[in-house]
Amino acid sequence: MRALQKTKQPFSFFTESVVDLNAVNFWLQKFNPLWSSNQALGKVVQKEMAAADMVSLTLQVNRHFKFGQAGQHHPVFITVDGVRYERTYSLTQLDRQHVLLSAKKVTAGKASTWLAEQAKAGDIIEFGLPFGEMAVPAQNGPLVLLAAGSGITPMFSLLKALSKTDQMRTQPVQLLYWVKHHEDAAFKVHFERLAELHENFTFKIFYTQGAEADARLNQAHASQIADLAGSTVYACGPAGFAAKAEELFAQSAQAFQSEAFSMNLAPVDDIGFVNVTLAKSKKVVSIPKGQSILVSLEQQNIKPEHGCRMGICNKCVCKKSEGTTRNLVNGAQHAEPGNLLKLCVNSAQTDLIIDL
Repeated sequence: MRALQKTKQPFSFFTESVVDLNAVNFWLQKFNPLWSSNQALGKVVQKEMAAADMVSLTLQVNRHFKFGQAGQHHPVFITVDGVRYERTYSLTQLDRQHVLLSAKKVTAGKASTWLAEQAKAGDIIEFGLPFGEMAVPAQNGPLVLLAAGSGITPMFSLLKALSKTDQMRTQPVQLLYWVKHHEDAAFKVHFERLAELHENFTFKIFYTQGAEADARLNQAHASQIADLAGSTVYACGPAGFAAKAEELFAQSAQAFQSEAFSMNLAPVDDIGFVNVTLAKSKKVVSIPKGQSILVSLEQQNIKPEHGCRMGICNKCVCKKSEGTTRNLVNGAQHAEPGNLLKLCVNSAQTDLIIDL
């Protein structure tokens, strides 16, 4: 029997035969800005304010875009004044061709300021592959969602996905959401509509600043949750909020998962320098104690792969063969050899040997 080889499409053959894909993409995008031989791209088709300081962009995506699970994050690449920035945002799938990107404007934040103030219909944004473990639970038990500030975006994505299935009809879902002021609450109308449609869904928004400020996350909130022992609890917000949620729920809930979108660094009084041996490149560099290993290496003109710089995406993870490190978020020290080390959120306490 004669074997037949599948003939490649002309476009695929062309792109695979050309070394300079950047040149190919340049000419393809002259015809259509979403065309690319290898890039996951999205075009802004609508822009609106989700809250006082949060913008929501509806984007049409191309065939290279990889839809993640609800609750996951995507690397987002934005060029501002000729400088390319990578940031991490949780996206919400709207349909097979569109996603919603919601971003809170951060003071002095290059990417978030561009998204909030300059992004407009027709602009093109590039994406990386999705990551993250805070996805829709496989089990049908009670689900508790805790959000603060822009930590609401993965929760919105999860609720959007749940509402499209029968799971919301049988699974109790509770959302507790903290913001500073009433105008900071994003997606409130959507949550109200969900509560009307699904009797198993309840939500409450807490306003922590104002004449009658609500309490921040505390033990009283945990005590009010029915069947906490049988619940899955997700928390997303600033580092302090995520740490408090872990303190309150990690031991008492059936399952707990948290993500922090900003770093409130644990105070350190370390002084002095240590030597870091880079096993692959055979280099030895001296870096200061108490500072992020990633930042310290970058100051030595060493550029490890990285992404979110907040300990979420795991792009900067490498193996530590020897030495002691301190977690800059919670202050925990780790001296065990052979552990995986997140360079962006750990500092060196002793001389290190790492697999870079």
